Amino acid sequence: MDPTLPARIQFALTISFHYIYPPITIGLGLVLVILGVLHLRTGSPVWNQALRFWVRIYALNFALGIATGLVQEFQFGTNWSSYSRFVGDVFGSALAAEGIFAFFLESGFLGVMLFAGDRISARMQVLVTFLVALGAHFSAIWIVVANSWMQTPAAYHIVKGPAGEPRAEITSFWGVVFNPSAMDRLMHVIAGSWITGAFVVLSVSAWYLLRNRHHEFAQACMKVGLVILTFGAIFQVFISGDRSARYVAVFQPAKFAAMEGHWDSGPDPLAFVGWVDQNGGRTYAIGIPGGTSFLLDFHFDTPVKGLSAIQPDLRPPVNWVFQAYHVMISAGGFMLALSLGCCLFFFWGRRLYRTRWLLWLLVPGPIYAIVANLSGWWTSEIGRQPFMVYNVLRTSQGVSPNVPSAAVIASIAMFVFMYTLLGALYLYLLNDKVRHGPEEEPEAGGEPKPEIGLGLRQRLASEKGRAEV
Repeated sequence: MDPTLPARIQFALTISFHYIYPPITIGLGLVLVILGVLHLRTGSPVWNQALRFWVRIYALNFALGIATGLVQEFQFGTNWSSYSRFVGDVFGSALAAEGIFAFFLESGFLGVMLFAGDRISARMQVLVTFLVALGAHFSAIWIVVANSWMQTPAAYHIVKGPAGEPRAEITSFWGVVFNPSAMDRLMHVIAGSWITGAFVVLSVSAWYLLRNRHHEFAQACMKVGLVILTFGAIFQVFISGDRSARYVAVFQPAKFAAMEGHWDSGPDPLAFVGWVDQNGGRTYAIGIPGGTSFLLDFHFDTPVKGLSAIQPDLRPPVNWVFQAYHVMISAGGFMLALSLGCCLFFFWGRRLYRTRWLLWLLVPGPIYAIVANLSGWWTSEIGRQPFMVYNVLRTSQGVSPNVPSAAVIASIAMFVFMYTLLGALYLYLLNDKVRHGPEEEPEAGGEPKPEIGLGLRQRLASEKGRAEV
């Protein structure tokens, strides 16, 4: 068996599972900074209560992100050794910067944030939280830069290695950092992460309101999450998404054509839903004729290069790209509509807190964001095929030549088993922390405050118990 396919399946499995957690930590990092600033500015104990609760959720996601991320590093050496030799000079600098400026910054100050608690001043708490969030964002920067170079390679030349094999060598470090797609893709990833973190906050807050628990905490967190979600969704759909599509149309025309199932060069239709017959060279879709052309330069008749003009062995798996792209678009549009609907109900007499059907829509919110993140990632990576480094190194040239397919398949089974256990453990611990809820702030005399927002049933039960005593 060709070892390329199982190696690709293994990497797709492990990176998809890993990519659930970094967006949550990046998004929660922003939430923590805002909560810390609000506590510093107002002195209200509810913001400190919220900060301490979300720090615990952040730490759990950070741990899962580290555990699943290390696997990616090892795979480069085991399954993709030829690729690692080719891009070692390029990736070495970016990944080293990620380790020095991001991982150590985030993990070092995370310990202070977790264990110092109220032993440090509010100002120091905000500073530490900011550094942790900065480290998480730095990590995204260097990973996205490395991946963007694979999409739009720049600032390099090909040299021969010690054994005569071709290698990419950097000619300008900053040329690699600011390759043509890096900044657009970075904005897209960061905005998606902020949306994911906001949905985690909104999901837990909505659950507490539905269960009539921790009202003050839930309403405070919901305000912060809703602001981040709304601005993030608007930016993602109308600014970042638009810019990302434009760079793909210029630098990766085969991927762009696959995203819309566009075959004949000419005006590009905007498809809403459909199916691509790659063998027959046809797309069955419902959409707007010339719609994508209009979004690119505001003209319905702007010609766009079609898949028919690209030789077959240079086309990506068109239907996979088409479906993944439209799942991302659908999820993004739904999240934007949901955020605007929540804003409307919030300003309309604070009805958001009492509208149960809308709160129920927010509870699975993180799933919407994860689906959008993963489908966007799949669109980008599958659309780059058949290349690992676009138009430079084919995927079949990057696989390790001496690793048998049977070994890779066995490791896939092992990863499925271990990641199932990790996922179950994560959900158990997350559920435990959410069920436990935020710790109550002590009164001035040192006694803990009664739970804020107890429901009528709990109050009656408490009064009945005292009467019986």
